[in-house]
Amino acid sequence: MNRSLMLAAAGVGGYLAWQALRPRYDFRGKSVVVTGGSRGLGLVLARQLASRGANLAICARDPDELSRAYDELAQTGARVIAVECDITVRERVQEFIAVARQRLGGIDVLVNNAGTIGVGPVEEMRDEDYERSLKTHLWAPLWMIEAVLPEMKARKSGRIVNISSIGGKIAVPHLLPYTVGKFALVGLSNGLRAELAKDGITVTTVCPGLMRTGSPYNAEFKGRHREEFAWFTLGDSIPGVSQGAERAARKILDACARGDAEVVLGWPFKLAVAVQGLAPALMIDSWALINKYILPAPGGVGPHRVKGHHSQGLLPRAVTFLTDRAAAANNEAPTSATAPPPIPQAAPGAVAAGG
Repeated sequence: MNRSLMLAAAGVGGYLAWQALRPRYDFRGKSVVVTGGSRGLGLVLARQLASRGANLAICARDPDELSRAYDELAQTGARVIAVECDITVRERVQEFIAVARQRLGGIDVLVNNAGTIGVGPVEEMRDEDYERSLKTHLWAPLWMIEAVLPEMKARKSGRIVNISSIGGKIAVPHLLPYTVGKFALVGLSNGLRAELAKDGITVTTVCPGLMRTGSPYNAEFKGRHREEFAWFTLGDSIPGVSQGAERAARKILDACARGDAEVVLGWPFKLAVAVQGLAPALMIDSWALINKYILPAPGGVGPHRVKGHHSQGLLPRAVTFLTDRAAAANNEAPTSATAPPPIPQAAPGAVAAGG
């Protein structure tokens, strides 16, 4: 038994030493695709890639956001192209990669970052919420990967980074469609790493915890949307629980450069993943209590989606200061032209408090 433990320890030690001594991937001069690169974490990753000498192809659906991101990145002197693209449409993915390849040459690195966040109780979720999440978090990354794989295989070289979430490791209440999509992405990403290693392609799965990117303002909230926005944004705004987007981006790019298999960002979330692995029933039952006694009940706008920047009001600005600052810095803040949507009225007899 002791000999087996010693051999196992030696094996682990040898693997860690080999990882530490491996040459780091150099982004300088490499062509890097970043989906969702117009704002939030995607924009921060694009900034840091530009500072490391990469050539960039970013895409997003909103042309105004994309234009602002392009203008900023181009001012760094980096070679940048920005393409309006809905990555949930396979044909558009193929068109985007074709343009990127034509303008930048072969694609060396793919960062699947684009995502959507929908918050609300399961009672207000519908089939289309799950379908939308799976299209965004599973099918779109898969289509992006399929579009770049042939050239990476031909070169016997390539890096793929799939940005999942702590929600891809732990099922958090009021984020169920998001969690379903992110769990699927973790499975796809880890499986691809094992299968593509023979082709010289390194796949890294990233599961960030809370990051101060400003994303709550572009998340979508259902039910008692102001209360949902409040709890979601509160965690996002607390130092120590959430981490700055710049630090998270550095860790992600360093993990890609090292060729790490998987990285969980944020010590509270590393601990949570460890507890989930050791005592899954304890974790699930704890979330059940939080859902029952702390998170908002159904009601409000019901199954209708309301953007985060139309769901403010319950938290003072002093509490959301860090999130507000991140939103302004990372192209997440709403423009003055953004008009609030009509808020659906509750059905007769329904309770609409908090909506």
